[in-house]
Amino acid sequence: QVQLVDSGGGLVQAGGSLRLSCAASGLTLSAYVMGWFRQAPGKEREFVAHTTNSGSNTYYADSVKGRFTISRDNAKNTVYLQMNSLKPEDTAVYYCAAKRAYQQGYAYWGQGTQVTVSS
Repeated sequence: QVQLVDSGGGLVQAGGSLRLSCAASGLTLSAYVMGWFRQAPGKEREFVAHTTNSGSNTYYADSVKGRFTISRDNAKNTVYLQMNSLKPEDTAVYYCAAKRAYQQGYAYWGQGTQVTVSS
């Protein structure tokens, strides 16, 4: 059974940093594209970043480019999202997700971790 467990969220002041982790089990991480998404109150879930199977390519939403970094450790079956220079508008529940490269949509989702940025 595939399971993604998100952790690392919390309350931080604007300008601060957090590192989110996504621990995967029941799958071989190197076979999956891994992404991070977020959903703020009253808003739709939005894409944040993703990394290809090997981690050699990464993609970011314009709103986080230059501030967030996605990385992965396939040996540890873990994906990370380093978030720097946080802004109040980054406040959301953050979810990691996994899909095979040939799949259009993400097949597996974590339970989410809350990030709150105070001004």
